[in-house]
Amino acid sequence: MSGGLDGLDGRGVIVTGAGSGIGRAAALAFAREGARVVVADLNAEGAEAVVKEIERTGGDAVAVVGDLSEQGVVDRVVETAVERFGGVDVLVNNAGIMDRMSALADVSDAEWERVIRVNLTAPFLLTRAVLPHMLEAGRGAIVNTASEAGLRGSAAGAAYTASKHGVVGLTKSLAVMYRKQGIRANAIAPGGTQTGIVVDAAPDAHGPAALGPHFVNLGRLARPEEQAAAIVFLASDAASNINGVILPVDDGWSAV
Repeated sequence: MSGGLDGLDGRGVIVTGAGSGIGRAAALAFAREGARVVVADLNAEGAEAVVKEIERTGGDAVAVVGDLSEQGVVDRVVETAVERFGGVDVLVNNAGIMDRMSALADVSDAEWERVIRVNLTAPFLLTRAVLPHMLEAGRGAIVNTASEAGLRGSAAGAAYTASKHGVVGLTKSLAVMYRKQGIRANAIAPGGTQTGIVVDAAPDAHGPAALGPHFVNLGRLARPEEQAAAIVFLASDAASNINGVILPVDDGWSAV
């Protein structure tokens, strides 16, 4: 099964949001490298389909279904990885939701709390849960899915932008705090990508109108597999001296 990237064959990997889009592509890519994958997703049908796809090609995977912003689900994900694979070598915090592109004055409490909870608190909870296992092993790689919205103020609404800036800060803090313990933390910052995420924004709302042409991705839309390739590379030993990096995967959008 191993496809050639160092340090992934036989490793235990958790990928969140792995039932579709970038997470699905990442789970499949890790499996091709010989890794054993916990496919974590809110959607049971999607998660089970990815597990079956991995198993059909001789890989080892298991689905865990639930809302990763809930501590009980987080605990179940980590327990499953430890019991099934003997530990957690790689954590990919990929699951996320979009906001309604709302400008700050228009953000409801519900929109703010849900977006922050899923996009920032869930990665915090899961990372906190896997760290003891990585520290005991003396190694580990964490890859977070940030966003172009984590690099600028003109790519999403207030809640999503704040959440992804938070992911960037979380990633950099992890890299500094745990580098001497053999743990690396990096993130990708995807630009426009061909996934099923739909932005539920009113066309006459202030947020989309204010963003204007800055919101348009001037490059081409990425395939999920292109985002996944960056994730797998950052998790591999080929990136052994890369730590605290936020890697745009956006066909140059961040350079405009």
